Formats: sequence, C-alpha cells, structure tokens
Amino acid sequence: MCEARRCSKFHQAVELIGARWSGAIIHAIFTGRHRYAELKAAIAGVSDTMLSQRLRRLEGEGIIERRVIPSTPVQVEYHLTDKGKELEPVIEALTAWAEKWITLEEPGGGRQGEAAPARPGDADPGSAR
Repeated sequence: MCEARRCSKFHQAVELIGARWSGAIIHAIFTGRHRYAELKAAIAGVSDTMLSQRLRRLEGEGIIERRVIPSTPVQVEYHLTDKGKELEPVIEALTAWAEKWITLEEPGGGRQGEAAPARPGDADPGSAR
C-alpha cells in the first residue's frame, strides 16, 4: 500500500505532467525548441489558447521560465528551470516506454505495423489478383 501523502504527491505530479499537452511541451523544450512558434509547430494539434494556458501553468509550477529578449521585435523564449530539468530521466523513460509499447493509429484506421483487417469481398492475401 502507498502512504497517503506519498500517493497524493505522486497523483499531483502525474496530473501536472500528464495534463493534455504539458508533457509534449516539456519534451519539445528538452529537444531545443524555445520560442512559442517553435513549440506550436512541434506539437501537432495544440491550439494557441491551450499552448498559452499550459505554458502559463508550467511557468506557475516552476517547471519552465519565460525569458523576454529585449530586441526589435521583442522575443520570448521558454526554458526549463532546474526543477524542470530534473524531469529529463522521467521524460526519457516515458519516451523509451512509449517506443516499445504504444502503437499509433494509421490514417486509414489501422495500427502502425499491423495488417489492415480483412473486409468482405477482399481477395485472399495469398491469392493472385
């Protein structure tokens, strides 16, 4: 069994990192993307509103910091704090686990690496057409 305090902290950590888009944002920053447009381009499907909300939340939690570069025009970059950098082994372990165990959906509905299911009227895969 898990001690209540420890379980509660674990749950909060999973909710923070596992919130939709948060893990992807952290991963993108680890891979060298620091500007808003770079993050947006690296994370397929994230909306501007959601990206902004997640960046603010991660900043508020002390995982990332927002740096304003005084230039013309002003530039903003996002960097991991020391707290955020300590997530590196967690992100790497999750990435390795995902590579081994997660199967992506193909555009046609099948799974990557799997044969598409046979449909009525399809020829026998072993027969010549």
